[in-house]
Amino acid sequence: MRIALGVSYNGQAYQGWQSQPSGRTVQDHLQAALTRFATVPVATLCAGRTDAGVHALMQVVHFDTDIERPEFAWVRGTNRFLPPDVAVQWARRVPDAFHARACAVARRYAYVLLQSPVRPSVEAGRVGWVFQPLALAAMQEAAGYLIGEHDFSAFRAAGCQARSPVKRLQRIDISHRAALQPADTGAQGCPTGYWRFEFEGSAFLHHMVRNIMGCLIAIGQGARPAHWMQELLQARSRSMAAPTFMADGLYFLGPVYERVWGLPDRAPAYDWLP
Repeated sequence: MRIALGVSYNGQAYQGWQSQPSGRTVQDHLQAALTRFATVPVATLCAGRTDAGVHALMQVVHFDTDIERPEFAWVRGTNRFLPPDVAVQWARRVPDAFHARACAVARRYAYVLLQSPVRPSVEAGRVGWVFQPLALAAMQEAAGYLIGEHDFSAFRAAGCQARSPVKRLQRIDISHRAALQPADTGAQGCPTGYWRFEFEGSAFLHHMVRNIMGCLIAIGQGARPAHWMQELLQARSRSMAAPTFMADGLYFLGPVYERVWGLPDRAPAYDWLP
């Protein structure tokens, strides 16, 4: 039978999702915990791989097993053997035709950014950081150029293994929440607050969101005009775009599946982010 799991994790301590010889990946820890609970080897396949330092609120995996357990037993039993920064949120028995990656019709990411004259401390590793104010209207205009189906070569990492750079972005939402009173602008005149950038697309290239973030921030800070984003798309040149932004504030919110599979649409902790 086939089991699907929803898994959340803080990616700071891990070398990404995918198993590596070092054993310091989320997949390595999850498979070890499943194997200890099931008492037989268990191999998993995920909906979307994440890089080192990237977090997930609802990574979805599936695996095949002959071991009969109640669904919630897979949750509690596996969590017993996982480190505290990785947790199974739910388990569902699914048809053999279900495939965590191939059945996903879309994927969602959020990037959480702290705007502050001082670097993060308590939030270190969980938010990105800028110390200059950002212009919302300019970033929204720039994001608009990315909506639809495009060749995203300008935002593709050199080591990307995707067959095609052509992807479809359905949505980019940008919102801001002030953390302090407007009059309190800190030592360098930068008001403190949080930005949340949410992306939904058919699929994403390696480093695609972080590369887009670097460009959006350059535009938000006034270093580039909003139409520069359109020029990057047309040029299809990674060398023309901004550097890859830090991984710290990136969260994989999870895949989107058709309702026929009966899987949760959102992670329980989906809305805790600023």
